Amino acid sequence: MTGNDHTTGDRPAGRRGGRFVPWAVIGLWVAALVAMMPFAMELESVQSDRPVDYLPASAGSTRVAELEDRLPGGDNDDYIVVYHRPGGLTEADRAAVERQRSTLVQRFGDPASVPGQDGPDEEGDEGTTASRDGTALMFLLPVSTDRGEPEDLVVEIRAVVADRPAGLDAKVTGPPAVDADLDEVFDGIDATLLIATIAVVTILLVLTYRSPVLWLVPLAAVGCAAILSMAAVYLLVKAFGITVSTQSASILTVLVFGAGTDYALLLVARYREELRHVDDVRLAMRNALRGVGPAVVASAATVMAGLLCLLAADLNSTRGLGPVGAAGIACALLAMLTLFPALLVVLGRRVFWPAVPRTGTADSGRPGLWARLGGFIARRRTWSMLGSLAVLGVLALGLTGPTNSLREQDQFVNTPESVAGFAVLATHYPELGGQPITVLSRPAQRDQVLAVVAGTRGITQAVPGRAGADWAEITAFPADAPDTPAESATIERLRTAVGQVAGAEALVGGPSAENLDQAATSERDRAVVIPLVLAVVLVILGILLRAIVAPVILVGTVVLSFAAALGASVFVFDRIFGFEGIDHSVPLLGFLFLIALGVDYNIFLMNRAREETAAHGTRAGTLRALTTTGGVITSAGLVLAATFAVLATLPLVLMIELGFLVALGVLLDTFLVRSVLVPAVALVTGRRIWWPGGLWRRPDEPSGPSGPSGPAGLASAEPASAEPATAESGTADSATAEPGTAEGSTAEPAGAQPAGQAGGGTGTGAEEEAESLRH
Repeated sequence: MTGNDHTTGDRPAGRRGGRFVPWAVIGLWVAALVAMMPFAMELESVQSDRPVDYLPASAGSTRVAELEDRLPGGDNDDYIVVYHRPGGLTEADRAAVERQRSTLVQRFGDPASVPGQDGPDEEGDEGTTASRDGTALMFLLPVSTDRGEPEDLVVEIRAVVADRPAGLDAKVTGPPAVDADLDEVFDGIDATLLIATIAVVTILLVLTYRSPVLWLVPLAAVGCAAILSMAAVYLLVKAFGITVSTQSASILTVLVFGAGTDYALLLVARYREELRHVDDVRLAMRNALRGVGPAVVASAATVMAGLLCLLAADLNSTRGLGPVGAAGIACALLAMLTLFPALLVVLGRRVFWPAVPRTGTADSGRPGLWARLGGFIARRRTWSMLGSLAVLGVLALGLTGPTNSLREQDQFVNTPESVAGFAVLATHYPELGGQPITVLSRPAQRDQVLAVVAGTRGITQAVPGRAGADWAEITAFPADAPDTPAESATIERLRTAVGQVAGAEALVGGPSAENLDQAATSERDRAVVIPLVLAVVLVILGILLRAIVAPVILVGTVVLSFAAALGASVFVFDRIFGFEGIDHSVPLLGFLFLIALGVDYNIFLMNRAREETAAHGTRAGTLRALTTTGGVITSAGLVLAATFAVLATLPLVLMIELGFLVALGVLLDTFLVRSVLVPAVALVTGRRIWWPGGLWRRPDEPSGPSGPSGPAGLASAEPASAEPATAESGTADSATAEPGTAEGSTAEPAGAQPAGQAGGGTGTGAEEEAESLRH
């Protein structure tokens, strides 16, 4: 169709019935959303943040956590109240502590003391235990779980403790208090994250499109995808019992909005390009979907396949994230390839107001950045490649810095009262160590196991606890602070010792043992999942690009980008943010997202390069691909980086570290790897990059100062655009041919389809050449 073939502007020509297809698609989506909304609203009800949900499925500490609830008295939660006055306790302090203890016991439970402390301490009243330095008092408060949830009970306990003498500090701690403080952190986190994500995406879309209407369309489509994804995840939980934590729900929101907006940017860029070639908006959308659809589907397939590789992980929270994230990407893909195009077609060209693309016209404005960048890379391809590798290598040096695992008490941005209370206990009750270790054995062997535990080096005392028909409990107190190498060594010795008691089937658990098992399992998961992800991504790239060399190069560049992002992040976490370590799950999740999402942009670039290579050869095709995709891919990268950066607003160190790492990695992929390194490597490699596919046999056109890889050719190949460089500076159709090509002088527009594809250029070649020369 040429520019003289159009008929009705926004009303597409063709069969009358075809006009109702977009409306039918929108109607189906409305019906689906009405049906799925109740399920989406229930997602929060199936989220679980119990410690066992984050533990490795095969670990002994996980088994201990499950069995403890079955013991007699397992329906009690043990709160610890600790008081401290730096200058020493006064008589008024002791009287206040005893009064508050009596009040709490009468209201919530029965009197109890710390295990192993029978009767009053020589410096404390009955039921309380004084520290040896005389500056602290503590007591244990068992509370039945029938009385309510920890997040409600801890508020009441702290209200009672608040009435105390001036200068006397008090902390309510213990495992249920930690859980309550964690719940408070998570309370409303989904809504906060959703609002922040929508705000960030809205701002970026408005800046990108500079239209009062257009930004609403992708935002509405992505919002529908988010609702559908929440419903899908809820149904997955009900059908297969997968673990959904607040962490995975937060990542789901970011993935859907980030990936969905990226797909929208790519589709709009190609659609706008096609609208300048054809008058029929439906035909323009069909051509746009044919042009960008395979790359978008390949991109989504890469991310989904990578996420599903997490099913091979042993850590419950990591394994559960796989299907959750894959469902989110699938819903985003479905919405952006069905609902979003339907909305654009129904709204017609006027949705682009005030910059409405007209058939047979070209954008006007200054030449874009990407032609100049391509010209520089073409002239300095080797130095561009080596310089990019050097930058990535320097950033990766951060991996030589401290990479300690994040301790449980350091996972909060602002230290909650329960964590501060454990610090007080560790300081003033060193004989109790940091955190108690729980040992379970068969009842018949409990005394024998108790003796072994008490005799293990690093254990200060061991006392018997609850006992049932199948299991008996022993509580051991380590001498070392929690989550230290010395304590970890004690736990390993303890496991070895109790494992030698015949018939005891002893298990070692507790918070510190859980953290140790998480770290070990995370290391195992990295060794299994990372090679699996790389293999899956290579296969998908090989199928898409029909080559072997190109996929290997692309994956290699993204791996280098991940190493650089992680190295820089380690430096920032340690020297700038002041974090005490890196959460054990961050490297694996960061690798997964950066490999899958980083390869995305290379897919968009190289898929277009392959398309252009078929018509112009590898060198010219690579530079034309960089020119035509540079702006829109940059916009997509900025949106994705910004959405992951939203995670850094959450009050958990894990989410801040993951959000920062992925955002930095995406920016490196966007501005360095995809923009400089990959084109430079492609130019250095030449047609061999397509081996063993058919394109590698095609000889490249001559290149030179004024040839396809020279600055003159690039200057004319760059489509001038009124859009910002970060929008779609490379999507206009006004590019001219490059001198020195096989065709002779001028060629097709940079954004045009290769010969034989629908949606070719409109108007005459002379008109296009004249228009582009004016730029």
